[in-house]
Amino acid sequence: MTDQRVVSGIRPTGNVHLGNYLGSIKNAVALQDNYSPYLFIADLHAITEPFEPARLAQYIYTTAALYLACGVDPARSALFPQSHISAHAELARLLGSVIGVGTLERMTQFKEKSRKGIEASLGLLDYPVLMAGTSCSIRRIWYRWERIRSSIWS
Repeated sequence: MTDQRVVSGIRPTGNVHLGNYLGSIKNAVALQDNYSPYLFIADLHAITEPFEPARLAQYIYTTAALYLACGVDPARSALFPQSHISAHAELARLLGSVIGVGTLERMTQFKEKSRKGIEASLGLLDYPVLMAGTSCSIRRIWYRWERIRSSIWS
């Protein structure tokens, strides 16, 4: 495994499509030989819109199974639900304390829902902050994953 990392995530929507395969899964499988893929199931992103907890739990398992069935090797890639790494939410909370609401209200998805008269949740408004928290927490994920991987696969 190399120190060069690739990070990618898929929202567990229950509607896996060709774009998921071509845009993320196929590349993750191919990159395992030369990089350390960190593949997360973006369950924290999925709860920014209305959801059914039982269905979401099933979608998380289905998404993980899809990654594995397509060739992701857990000995060479980190595959995990985003919510299992607390640093994502912790950093999003901290970053959310220093960014203005006006800035967040300019996000495309938030504006579209507001124009349609759909009440947008705080989770949707805060979506870009969660993305930033995820990006900033990658080093912590790498450290934790290396410790877990070495204990399991050594």
